[in-house]
Amino acid sequence: MREYVIVTDSCCDLNPDQVEALDLTVIPLSVQFGDQRFYNRPGDGPDLHEFYEQLFKGESAQTSAPNVDEFKSYFRPILEAGKDLLYLAFSSALSATYQNGCIALDELKEEFPEAKIYVVDTLCASMGQGLLVDLTVREKGKGKSIEEVRDFAEATKGRVCHWFTVGNLTQLRRGGRLSPGKAVFGSLLQVKPVLRVDEEGRLVAVTTVKGRKKSIEALLEKMETLVEAPEGQRIFISQGDCREETEGLAAMIREKFPVAEVVIGNVGPVIGSHTGKGVIALFFLGKDRRPE
Repeated sequence: MREYVIVTDSCCDLNPDQVEALDLTVIPLSVQFGDQRFYNRPGDGPDLHEFYEQLFKGESAQTSAPNVDEFKSYFRPILEAGKDLLYLAFSSALSATYQNGCIALDELKEEFPEAKIYVVDTLCASMGQGLLVDLTVREKGKGKSIEEVRDFAEATKGRVCHWFTVGNLTQLRRGGRLSPGKAVFGSLLQVKPVLRVDEEGRLVAVTTVKGRKKSIEALLEKMETLVEAPEGQRIFISQGDCREETEGLAAMIREKFPVAEVVIGNVGPVIGSHTGKGVIALFFLGKDRRPE
């Protein structure tokens, strides 16, 4: 069996230590933030507190998927080294990242016909994508073939539940990630949205609750309803400059469920450009992603 490499992109929001521990190749998306442009590499980029403060004050942020040539610049050295490749991509419903990666890999298949080259549309975002990547790499560590690991990712991605709340819906509206009709309630005084990533990898507003505390508690309630076999699960939470509130959610999870670990990370600049300051996102495995 030829050696193979698992590749993902920076929308997974894994930190540099996690990336190193998982031996991942991470392809960065880019952000145009005001008059500055930077690549969202793990551990690089602006100070996140300052980034979210400026975003909150109205600074513009636009994100870009890697183009086909940029993808090739990361994929080609792997294939030239005689290795096979499995790419776990950011949700195709939220970005052109998956499509551009597919085009690049299709072209490279002609150059490297002997290589096994696979791509999985994770239908995930932020540390939901990171959770799927983490689980998939662990399958590789069991000595499984690239096809077995690919099949695991395909079979598991629909079980990665994504539930989150935001400070407000301004950034989701600006970025076109949520329709104005579904987002309009976000402007109501003290009403906070609860959202999810659905079975097709799209952002969907599910409900609203009164106040920030209730919106965070709603994430815990969704986990209580939907989690499957929490015993031993590693639960992932990502947050946008609201660490104290996120630690509170993590403590509630540890108290209620016999999980192995709660891993807290940051919502990076690419995802954060669309969610804004105050996002808290909870990721766990359920039977599927359906809310009931």
